[in-house]
Amino acid sequence: MHQGVSILEARIADEAHGWRLDRALTDALPTLSRERVKALISSGAVTGPDGTLARDPARKAIGGAVFQVVLPDPAPAHNEAQDIPLNVVFEDEHLIVIDKPAGLVVHPAAGNLDGTLVNALLHHCAGQLSGIGGVARPGIVHRIDKDTSGLMVAAKTDPAHVGLAHQFKAHTIDRRYQAIASGRVLAASGTVNAPLARSPSNRKKIAVCAEGQGKHAITHWRKIRELRDASYIECRLETGRTHQVRVHMASIGHPLVGDPLYGSMRSTHRGLLANMGFQRQALHAARLGFIHPITSNALAFDSVMPADMQELFNQLLV
Repeated sequence: MHQGVSILEARIADEAHGWRLDRALTDALPTLSRERVKALISSGAVTGPDGTLARDPARKAIGGAVFQVVLPDPAPAHNEAQDIPLNVVFEDEHLIVIDKPAGLVVHPAAGNLDGTLVNALLHHCAGQLSGIGGVARPGIVHRIDKDTSGLMVAAKTDPAHVGLAHQFKAHTIDRRYQAIASGRVLAASGTVNAPLARSPSNRKKIAVCAEGQGKHAITHWRKIRELRDASYIECRLETGRTHQVRVHMASIGHPLVGDPLYGSMRSTHRGLLANMGFQRQALHAARLGFIHPITSNALAFDSVMPADMQELFNQLLV
């Protein structure tokens, strides 16, 4: 261990043989984003198995090769700590589980520079935050959309961040969503296995794409109850891709009620949604289960449907 840095060892997976080096290292180090890995390679922070610096992110990776990655200590975050109320479901010295309301953005970005979950966690956790992402900020290991409500976990320490990230990568996290989908879903259950990628025609949208051209994505769904020209369903994520439930359900002809990006806005729902002032996709992260990365205890949390979605459900009862 060097002062001001830590050193990570990354073994290239056999199945990553022939991939770009930045992609293969990101696969081996799931706590780091691909952009962060690319920057580390370009800055001379990655040493190959032969002891020389690997400076080309596009070089071909060799399965089984072991690389050393020098990770500088996190830079101070420029995000402002803000006293924003949080619904804390569970918290210890390692991690925190939040029940996020619809409308709360997870990360500061253009158009939402403050008032986010990160700003709230910076205040709530007051210095006890994972910095493995490159800056001293909460260890956000997964996200849910701004207008989706429900359960999220964030890491407060680097070991917890690493442990949680590995579970998300291995798809062992129990993530179940409640949703109200347009139309009567005829089958009792089903699985959508369709890769997802950024839409070439609209950068705000995700689209189903051909095999090998996007990220592997699987959603298991089951019908809980039929509603008026709608269906109340549960979706269990085998993978966790951006907009996954929304895109997968739309791809089988049942977009989520109220979805501004992927919804069909059926006439039977348009007036109801307007009268209710319901302006989001009817999607709620209702269950989150995982193994505590430090204590190894099995943890599972459930969140009841929020009031706005419950009212929509009641209005659509047959």
